[in-house]
Amino acid sequence: MHLVSTFGKPSQLALAIITALATLASPLANADDTGWYGGVNVGRSKAKIDDPRISASLQRGGFSSSSIVDDDRATGYKLFGGYQFNRYFALEGGYFDLGKFGYTATTVPAGTLRGNIRLKGLNLDTVGILPLTDRLSAFGRIGVAYADARDNFSGSGAVLVRSPSARKREANLKFGVGMQYAFTDALAMRAEAERYRVNDAVGNRGDVDLVSLGLLYRFGPHTPAVAMTSVMPEPVAVVVPPPAPPAPVVVAPAPMVRKVSFSADSLFAFGKSTMTAAGRQAVGQFANDIKGTDYDTIKVTGHTDRIGSHASNLKLSQRRANAVKAYLIDAGGIAANKISAVGVDGADPVTKPGECKGRK
Repeated sequence: MHLVSTFGKPSQLALAIITALATLASPLANADDTGWYGGVNVGRSKAKIDDPRISASLQRGGFSSSSIVDDDRATGYKLFGGYQFNRYFALEGGYFDLGKFGYTATTVPAGTLRGNIRLKGLNLDTVGILPLTDRLSAFGRIGVAYADARDNFSGSGAVLVRSPSARKREANLKFGVGMQYAFTDALAMRAEAERYRVNDAVGNRGDVDLVSLGLLYRFGPHTPAVAMTSVMPEPVAVVVPPPAPPAPVVVAPAPMVRKVSFSADSLFAFGKSTMTAAGRQAVGQFANDIKGTDYDTIKVTGHTDRIGSHASNLKLSQRRANAVKAYLIDAGGIAANKISAVGVDGADPVTKPGECKGRK
């Protein structure tokens, strides 16, 4: 089996990817988007088969080739798992199967030579991630692929094969680029193109390309988008003045804390700040519940998920908090000067409750 590279200078491209990964993993990265993930990709693989080298090999054996038919495409897949250290950098490993490739050469004197190769193995990659929007990101990878190459040859007619099989295990460079879109905090889709450098087990090196589509699942908890809390006031002491005998001090009961949290799915569509019908109903019920109470302020804090840039997450969380405030004023009948709204970016996954101070 003979494979040939289609990149003239792979070392230059590898150096460019390493430089990009080093930039993305700089101290500007934060540690908010961390955790384990796993997934699967399936796609189309392609090998470049070196027909001139096959013809030259036949000529050394006293044959000329009248035609060579290549089977240079196959179905490939990979299973992967990784750990994301922050929103810009991850380490990923997995198992890959690039498929089976082959050729059939017709010879003079009359005969045929058939060869095929099967490629599979393990890989370990560093992954640099560049968030583009709240949900969409680009990424590049570079790593090592430990491939198991198995060749098989057969002849007919005048062609006699002395070594019908060969096997080689070797580590080589691999790299690739791709795009990722997050449907939710847990589930995302990937589209990527990768190049695997391989040894074909009979002394030749070449590249196999894999273009694939897959799903990724993140493990771990996920945070709500908006949270509101009403808090009863601190205790107040009342003393009856003279000339009547001093009355015992009356202390109000300890304050009762009521916390109301709404998830992103219940209030807003993905990446949106317009309240859904279910969200308006839920916030309206909250407004009805606090009617008739004597409070000082209500603070609404808006959150986003942890995916996306700091700037876009901060703007989205502020718009969500403003939307809840406006609905409490318009539909809930709450005075505007008693409500404040603030948004925090997805970098703060711990929900900070709002407060309503006063006496019930």
